[in-house]
Amino acid sequence: MSDDRQKITVTPWSERYTYVPALRVGPMVFLSGTTGTDDDGNITAPGDIVEQTRQIFRKSERLLNEAGGTCNDIVATTDFYLTEDNYTGTAKVRREFFTTDLPTSTGVQVSGLLRKHALIEISAIAILRNPSA
Repeated sequence: MSDDRQKITVTPWSERYTYVPALRVGPMVFLSGTTGTDDDGNITAPGDIVEQTRQIFRKSERLLNEAGGTCNDIVATTDFYLTEDNYTGTAKVRREFFTTDLPTSTGVQVSGLLRKHALIEISAIAILRNPSA
């Protein structure tokens, strides 16, 4: 990886994966799509899109903290979700994590996700407000 790119991880990450959880390039952080899993890869709340969303943003917060930021630095999200059932409940979770400015957002209903029992997957882009070298 070139010197201007920083791989961001907070848990052990296998080199066999062909992507990284987050990538920092200058003040920008690109967060890979993630699901509501714990550190062992288990879905934390099967059947509960709201709690899965909360877990996704907890993971995003950890990655952004490692990069020197917070969820308030997120400027765009893309949600891939399976069902509209309680999807509106995810808005409350977003307000828990976006306490200053709201990001742009795109929601895409899909017929399936790679992770079994996942109801939602979210990717994000952040621009660090106070980037340190």
